[in-house]
Amino acid sequence: MPAHRYAIAGIVFLAFLITHLQPQNATTWHDPSPHTIQFVSVGDDVRLEVLDWGGTGRPVVLLAGGGDTAHVFDDFAPKVTLHNHVYGITRRGFGASGYADATDVADRLGNDVLAVINALKLDKPVLVGHSFAGAEMSWMANAHPDRIAGLVYLEAGYSYAFDNGDGSSVEEMMSLKAPQPPPPAAADLVSFSALQKYRERVNDFRVPEAELRAERQTRADGTVGEWRTQPGGPMLMKLIAGGQKYTKIPVSSFFIFANPHALGTWVDSSEDASVRSLAKAYNDALASLTEKQEKAVEQGLPTAQVITLHSANHYVFLSNETDVLRYVSAFLRRLN
Repeated sequence: MPAHRYAIAGIVFLAFLITHLQPQNATTWHDPSPHTIQFVSVGDDVRLEVLDWGGTGRPVVLLAGGGDTAHVFDDFAPKVTLHNHVYGITRRGFGASGYADATDVADRLGNDVLAVINALKLDKPVLVGHSFAGAEMSWMANAHPDRIAGLVYLEAGYSYAFDNGDGSSVEEMMSLKAPQPPPPAAADLVSFSALQKYRERVNDFRVPEAELRAERQTRADGTVGEWRTQPGGPMLMKLIAGGQKYTKIPVSSFFIFANPHALGTWVDSSEDASVRSLAKAYNDALASLTEKQEKAVEQGLPTAQVITLHSANHYVFLSNETDVLRYVSAFLRRLN
């Protein structure tokens, strides 16, 4: 069983994330998040799942990280709707969205975002993206800077989003050996609510249940089934291996990095000295690489704002929701 994806910095488990999820089967469970769902055609006979949380003001489009769906924002998004109309896009090949392969992955994924903006007739939205979504945001900034008002990189400013040769590569980060938490016990898989509580115990933050249901199958008796596989995984791996390199971001941009990364409360409570030793070695190495990438962004993009959240999880908008909401809200106000 693969290590739980929220237990450590998501960069290292990106390969797992983007190859072990696929669309969820319909169940009688009701998603409590206050959104509507529509599907937008983006070409190649592909339709993308788009969530709409409502709200008023400038549109904000939330883009999930590699392996996630827009439902990962189910708890975060409603808190942004006071002054903005908030949407979320599930990337092709993941969750309920359709899939078709592409030769130029960066161009295809970027055009998918543009197609949704066009279909919804959004006037210069702000794109707020987590992790791997940095690639799509940087593509939009370079290909169509006039169509967006700004970008917020939530732990998304890594080499797939900005690479001027002075920072660290995602491949270096993914090569680090990370400690793995104990897998969920049978009692943690009797329901998705139980799985949600297990994840919270391990990581000290809550993951929306709809996202958990998107990553694992639901058995007939309602218990948690096997991990889902996802057709979009190989596409993202191609992008990591040979994607475009972006050396400029010609729109207003705001970067939030976690450094050092929080690996989860399970590490702190572990009685195994070897686990704590491995965690320290891993975190020291990751912190050094992250700091190098942060400096590359600060020096290469002097007009961008860069913030570091110390000891935050890679899923900063979940682990440090209050901080992220405050920073994002301030950035959005400056654009209005």
